[in-house]
Amino acid sequence: MRELSVTEITAAVRRLCISANTHLPQDVRDALEQMRSRETWPTAQTILDTIIENYQIADTNEVPICQDTGMACVFLEIGQDVHLVDGDLREAVDEGVRQGYKDGY
Repeated sequence: MRELSVTEITAAVRRLCISANTHLPQDVRDALEQMRSRETWPTAQTILDTIIENYQIADTNEVPICQDTGMACVFLEIGQDVHLVDGDLREAVDEGVRQGYKDGY
């Protein structure tokens, strides 16, 4: 059996929230850049250029990507041999999201 402190869960959720809001996945970047190279309409080119510039700035400066990030949805998989100590799982996740959105801004 493995014991896991809920503070470790809070820290991991915090870190993941910040990462998800500051770093666009490479496949999404590639798709945006591919669409930009194919776009022929000048207005759409400008919009795609702005989106690309935005995620590059966010990635470089560790600031949130300018987008509607919606609501955090956290999926957890915890093995049956894991025992959580010193707290409540839901409260730990909620606190991690709160910290991630506060500290990641």
